[in-house]
Amino acid sequence: MWNILKIASAFIGIIVGAGFASGQEVLQYFTSFGYLGTAAAVVATALFAYLGMMLTLLGSRTRTRSHKTVVYQISGRYIGVIVDYVIIFTLFGVGVVMIAGAGSTLNQQFGLAPFVGSVLMTLMMGATLMLNVQRVVALIGSITPFLVLALVLICIYSLATMDRSFAELAPIAESVESTLPHWLVSAVNYVSFNIAVGAAMSLVMGGAEKNENIAKWGGLFGGLGVGVLIMISHLAMFSQIDNIAGYALPLLKIIDGISPWLAKGMAFVLFGMIFSTGASMFYAFVARFVEMRTPAATRFSLITLAVGFVASFAGFTQLVAFFYPLIGYLGLFLVGALIFASFKLKRDARQPGMAQAVRSTD
Repeated sequence: MWNILKIASAFIGIIVGAGFASGQEVLQYFTSFGYLGTAAAVVATALFAYLGMMLTLLGSRTRTRSHKTVVYQISGRYIGVIVDYVIIFTLFGVGVVMIAGAGSTLNQQFGLAPFVGSVLMTLMMGATLMLNVQRVVALIGSITPFLVLALVLICIYSLATMDRSFAELAPIAESVESTLPHWLVSAVNYVSFNIAVGAAMSLVMGGAEKNENIAKWGGLFGGLGVGVLIMISHLAMFSQIDNIAGYALPLLKIIDGISPWLAKGMAFVLFGMIFSTGASMFYAFVARFVEMRTPAATRFSLITLAVGFVASFAGFTQLVAFFYPLIGYLGLFLVGALIFASFKLKRDARQPGMAQAVRSTD
């Protein structure tokens, strides 16, 4: 059971930095649709649970050390190329966004120059890339309990102090601008984006677990956990939408209403969330091209992080606006491949040599 919880926590940790860090993501994708945002959160929870289970199961079954083998196995030669490059683009792009986000977080809360947080985050990621995958999983998963506790407390406070009913707040929530045209499209796009973010590291994480049942249940519970956190965040912001609409970091705004000191503490939690996602992005990116924990991996990691650090100066807001919606739509190729994989696994199970053949190509 402990190994299942470790995988579930790490799965949540991989996603939270990109999907929850500012609260703006949940606000745009869910709360902006009012009551229907709650329905969108339910749909997203179901999709996260299913796709999380498929990712870690596929990783364990193939004993993969990078996403490449699994992607081509479930997608075929041609679609596999598209999915592979979507994941590569996502890994590096979101990694850069996380470096920029670290700079913005410390700048907003403590007035430090943006490059200070970016340098610190880059150094932390560089140290993490020198670890083996089991230690990376444990490190990423260790961030999750702090996130869960913070969000639960925020939700309780928000619901307890709301001044209006949800019926009165719904029109305000629906007035928040969103680039998504429909609540169902929004739910699918959000899941697609986050699965594209978490796919590579989830496959590697599953590949490190020899027991397929442990990997499968870990991914399932991890996906459910992400869904629960979405619902908690959505309800917290929905209940306080009249106070937070228009703020770039709505979760921090809610906490600031409790205590400015707690808001500063939450800044460190957000920094940890950003780190957990960014570290997993660059780890999986490097693992896609070279064998980890080798001199080649060290050199490639340093070059990748240096380029990512320079690219992060494009600015956090600008990078999010460019990458997030684009990755959400591109990630549909991966979501489709994972859904197809569930049928392919049943067919391959009837061919005893298939799993071993896949492992031999990794």
